[in-house]
Amino acid sequence: MTRVIDTESLTRAFGERLAVDHLDLHVDSGDIFGLLGPNGAGKTTTIRMLTTLLTPTSGTARVCGFDVSGQPGEVRRRIGYVMQSVPWQVNRLLKAREIVEIEAALHHVPRHTRRDLVDEALDLVGLLAHADRTIGEFSGGMHKRLDLACGLLHQPELLVLDEPTLGLDVQSRHRVWDYVVGLRDKGVTVLLATNYLDEADRLCNRLTIVDKGSSVVTGSPTELKRAVAADVVQVATAAPHRLQAAIAGEPWVKNTVLTESNELHIYVEDASVALPAVMRLSLAHDLRLERVAYTQPSLDDVFLLHTGRELRDLEVGA
Repeated sequence: MTRVIDTESLTRAFGERLAVDHLDLHVDSGDIFGLLGPNGAGKTTTIRMLTTLLTPTSGTARVCGFDVSGQPGEVRRRIGYVMQSVPWQVNRLLKAREIVEIEAALHHVPRHTRRDLVDEALDLVGLLAHADRTIGEFSGGMHKRLDLACGLLHQPELLVLDEPTLGLDVQSRHRVWDYVVGLRDKGVTVLLATNYLDEADRLCNRLTIVDKGSSVVTGSPTELKRAVAADVVQVATAAPHRLQAAIAGEPWVKNTVLTESNELHIYVEDASVALPAVMRLSLAHDLRLERVAYTQPSLDDVFLLHTGRELRDLEVGA
C-alpha cells in the first residue's frame, strides 16, 4: 500500500488555543478515510493544513509523498479539495461549464484536453445535461455536485471532502455518497471530514474519531463498533447512578457510561442475558425503570464510550 497521508504530531494553535493537538493520521491509497467528530473538533483545521492553506504550528505532514510546508506546490498539484461551502453567489451568472473551465485553467490543465476533461467531470456527477445552465438556477444538491466536478477534473491522487453533504436533502446526500463510492472504485483516495454518523459508517473503510483537536480512536467502523460490545442496553431511570453501582461487577457487563442526559448505557455481550438481569437488579434495589431498550452499537456509542459524550447530542446542540 502507498501512504497518501502521513502526519506525525500535527499541531495547530491559535494563540493559546490548540485547534489540532498532536494528531497522527495514516491514510493509504484507495482508502475512503474519515475524520469523524463534532463541530469544533479540529476537522477543518486539519484539512486546511493538509491542503497547504494553513501552516502547522508543529509536527509534520506529508501528502502524496510531499511535505505540506516545504513542498506545497507539489501537494496542490496532486489533490482536489471540496470545501464545506463555495460562495457561488458571486458567480451566479456563469454557466456550470464555465465554472469548471475556470477551475481547469487554475489547475493548468492543457487546452487540448480541457474540453474533454470538463465534460468528463460534469458527466461523472450527472451535470453534463445542465452544463449550459447558469448556476443561479441550480439547487443546493446540484451546487454540491458542481463542487465535486471542480475537485475531480484534474484527476487528483487525493480528493479531500470537507462536510460534502452538509445541508443537503436525503436524496442528494445519497447521490453524493454514490459518487464517492464510484471514485474509490476508480482508485481515487478520499479524505472525508464529516459529523454525520451514517455517512462515516456507509462510506469509510477506515476512520479516526477526533474530539477537541485530538485523535480518540482509529479503525474501521466495524472494528470500532465490535470493540464496544455486541449489544447496548439503554436505561432511563430517576437514579441512574444507583443502577450503575448495582450492576457493577456483574459478569455480563462489559462497560457502562452515563450520558449527559442521565441515561445509562450498558455495554454487554448478549442483551437476552442482560435485560432480565437489569430488571431483577432494579427490583432488588427498589429502582423504577422509566425506559429500557437495546440496540447494536453505533459509531455514536464508540464516541460516547471514549469521550463520555454523545456525538448526536453535540450536533443537536450546535
